[in-house]
Amino acid sequence: MSHPPAPPTSPHPRRWLTSRARVGLVLAVPLLGLVNQFLGFFVLVLAIVLIWKDNPWEKAAKVVATIAATALLGAVVPDPQGKDAGGTVARADGKGTAHGRAVDAVTSASPSPSPTVKPGPRAADYRGLRLDRAREKAEAAGFGVGDHNASDDGKSIWMRSNWTVCFQKTGWTWSDTKTIDFGAVQTGAPCPEEDGGAVPWPKMPDLVWKTWKTARKEVVDLGVPADHVLADTAYVNDTLPDEGDYDDWRVCVTDPSADSDVTLDAWVTLGLTDPRNGCPKSDREDGDRPSLPDRDDDGDPDYHDPFPGDRNRDSAFPNGLPRGSDGSGGSSGDDDWDWNCPHTRWC
Repeated sequence: MSHPPAPPTSPHPRRWLTSRARVGLVLAVPLLGLVNQFLGFFVLVLAIVLIWKDNPWEKAAKVVATIAATALLGAVVPDPQGKDAGGTVARADGKGTAHGRAVDAVTSASPSPSPTVKPGPRAADYRGLRLDRAREKAEAAGFGVGDHNASDDGKSIWMRSNWTVCFQKTGWTWSDTKTIDFGAVQTGAPCPEEDGGAVPWPKMPDLVWKTWKTARKEVVDLGVPADHVLADTAYVNDTLPDEGDYDDWRVCVTDPSADSDVTLDAWVTLGLTDPRNGCPKSDREDGDRPSLPDRDDDGDPDYHDPFPGDRNRDSAFPNGLPRGSDGSGGSSGDDDWDWNCPHTRWC
């Protein structure tokens, strides 16, 4: 017995509803994107998954639907603020007025605050105090105290009573204990411009041809102790008169030389000459200290030798006692000279 033929097939109703649902989901993407861009993006991802999974559509239709869904969401989502948006904005100046000016980016949102840094604890100003005294005061105020050399000379601090505070910096430990760190230099030295910098030592001035009295005062004014300023002769065969008698002698050379650093422990020597003499040439090549003329070669420069042409007498015996004389009228040599003649200024 034969069965009647089956009726013609029609599209599967469930598949057809699924296709319509997919189309509706694509169209819902821009609508939900207007409400919330993150919600629109989520629905876009869901629509793309449903477009490509178990969908009888042709591949070309799937591609078109994907592009359309993405384009629809992009059309309704605003551009990120501050990106590629040129224009003119008004900025308030310090007087409260505003000036329009072209800018490359506009941002209406206030900048996000920077991470909060806990300020250091407040402390008294200990700068200028002797380091040991500053430490005592800071410790009494409840600080954990540290110290270091504030200059670049690399010296270690070993007697805090001989150091002076130039810089101080406060902070906190991980356990919220307040701390202070002192940067110090040796007492008497000037503070660097910044912590760890070079000490700005005073420079040796050019003192050539200034009197001993004037030059010595200039050196002492630099901070050099008066007993660290020494007088010497510029010529090897010259002799300084008694102290106070060479105040008007002139400076020819200094040690340290002009423009050198005058450090805390410096000793300064000024090479002097009688103003009747000029200074020795500075371009000598022999390296030795120069000598003044001494015609009779008796060790006394001619400029103060009363007998510059007589080898038998020198300035140590201005009354004419000849060399070799025993001072009693006789002579210890072969010559039997009278105490005052010959070879005396009385003859």
